[in-house]
Amino acid sequence: MSKNRTGRVEGRIAIITGAASGIGRAAAILFAREGAKLALADLQESALQETLELAQAEGAEVIAQKTNVAVENEIKALVDLTLKTYGRLDIVCNNAGITGKYGGPQDWEGEDWQRVYSVNMLGAVFMTKHAAKHLIESKQGAIVNTASVAGIRSGAGGNAYSASKAALINFTMTSACDLGGFNVRVNAVCPGLIETGMTKPVFDYAREKGKFEKLGSRCELRRYGRPDEVAAAILFLASDEASYITGQALPVDGGNTASLNMPGMKV
Repeated sequence: MSKNRTGRVEGRIAIITGAASGIGRAAAILFAREGAKLALADLQESALQETLELAQAEGAEVIAQKTNVAVENEIKALVDLTLKTYGRLDIVCNNAGITGKYGGPQDWEGEDWQRVYSVNMLGAVFMTKHAAKHLIESKQGAIVNTASVAGIRSGAGGNAYSASKAALINFTMTSACDLGGFNVRVNAVCPGLIETGMTKPVFDYAREKGKFEKLGSRCELRRYGRPDEVAAAILFLASDEASYITGQALPVDGGNTASLNMPGMKV
């Protein structure tokens, strides 16, 4: 990640959920470097504190609060704390997410599906509900949801996870329609295979089975991605550089969704 500071979100107030690790942590550090004041949230308190300190090291004003995004009152409390601390809200990054279980129809459990939807989908719904009014007041509001290529095509995640991310992409589009008249933009990033805490089991399994070099081989760039590469896309969509972009789902996937998962077939 470049150390150059261009101030793309200078003075903006941003909430980032799922900030304790992976894409959320990378986004927090990048937003801090680019001048934002941050409110960070996650359930993992010690790791969240580490992210806070990393963001502060970039010179940013930062607060953090343990938050379960599946609980609406906790989302409201996070928004209220942000407003109490900074006086307004400009950017929301709904990044918190979980994978859920894998398996075929015979293995599906309603409780697992409800848990995945509560975090991946309802978390964004609750945040949008409680943040929208304040983003409208900022007159330059931006929401960026972290979806997934699993929400675009099959084979990139378990059934509950994939369905929740597809729902999040559609929610991104409908929210963009609801809020566009107030100059609040709503977009999503759709990461491909990225090494994060959430995907650690996939990477650990590949290492254990001697298949690590195959990770990412099904995308056109023939590699897996890094959290900072997704964070850069989130920053772009949250910044004025994307001032005429809303309702879009941007794949950050090394070309995975550009092909039929068969790299080289066009050569």
